[in-house]
Amino acid sequence: MVEKEEASGGGISEEEAAQYDRQIRLWGLEAQKRMGGGDVPRVVVRVTSEEVEKMEDSNSRLPPVSPEDHGAQFLIRTGSVGQNRAEASLERAQNLNPMVDVKVDTEDIEKKPEAFFTQFDAVCLTCCSRDVIVKVDQICHRNSVKFFTGDVFGYHGYTFSNLGEHEFVEEKTKVAKVGQGVEDGPDTKRAKLDSPETTMVKKKVLFCPVKEALEVDWSGEKAKAALKRTAPDYFLLQVLLKFRTDKGRDPSSDSYSEDAELLLQIRNDVLDSLGVSPDLLPDDFVRYCFSEMAPVCAVVGGILAQEIVKALSQRDPPHNNFFFFDGMKGSGVVECLGPK
Repeated sequence: MVEKEEASGGGISEEEAAQYDRQIRLWGLEAQKRMGGGDVPRVVVRVTSEEVEKMEDSNSRLPPVSPEDHGAQFLIRTGSVGQNRAEASLERAQNLNPMVDVKVDTEDIEKKPEAFFTQFDAVCLTCCSRDVIVKVDQICHRNSVKFFTGDVFGYHGYTFSNLGEHEFVEEKTKVAKVGQGVEDGPDTKRAKLDSPETTMVKKKVLFCPVKEALEVDWSGEKAKAALKRTAPDYFLLQVLLKFRTDKGRDPSSDSYSEDAELLLQIRNDVLDSLGVSPDLLPDDFVRYCFSEMAPVCAVVGGILAQEIVKALSQRDPPHNNFFFFDGMKGSGVVECLGPK
């Protein structure tokens, strides 16, 4: 979550200019000032959110450190098993950028009042149940707070964004007009060698709440046609969120046989309730959604952090609204799902 930016007429200090020199060159001073306007607490630090952790600031409501975390969580020190994940990550997270104030809030996110979320410009959740994701997103949507969520399940991962009514600028290259009959003249050759002139174009895009994105009606003719183009990962996400809701955890390699059988049953139930065939997810999908794969987390977490940066800096087109990554194929896809 990013705290509401205080109105200020000043620029940035020399120390900040030196610290963020690369970012200022990349997206400009005004965008960097918007980025530096507050804190970024996230709910739950796992491998995916470490990429977000590199960008900004703090965490809220974390489960205890597990032995599995040491193989994939570089923010947690050895010997931290059983400790709160946020508290165990605090020291190394702070060391990533001493100029950012990193805070830990261990209270359960489900107990937070609406006023807690409205103090921020953006909220980012990971490892939460579907009910919590929907609840927090609805609060953010009502209060014009930008909302992000994402997770990794084995070889698969996703991110989701709800920026409400979002304005941004996009850099466009101006097309030089060449006079008739001078296509091969010296001026034309010089124009080809010179750097192209660019202009900033202001645009607006609308996002839907996550509840609407997860409750698409697939019974209509247009929806059935779109179904053929929709990534299977969308339906896999529905299955995994249902598993998390029912079991209070993600699929575990310690109980692989039991969890694999339950995943198959949930697949049948969830896809049947959505009005689509269970064949969309072949039986072997259960082999690839256990634990967290660090390379997949690096990609998904990087995309999630990138989208937060783009939203806060109001530069470049955002992903509207899902991003799905398939580690088996080594590719990702952006899907815009919800009411049309």
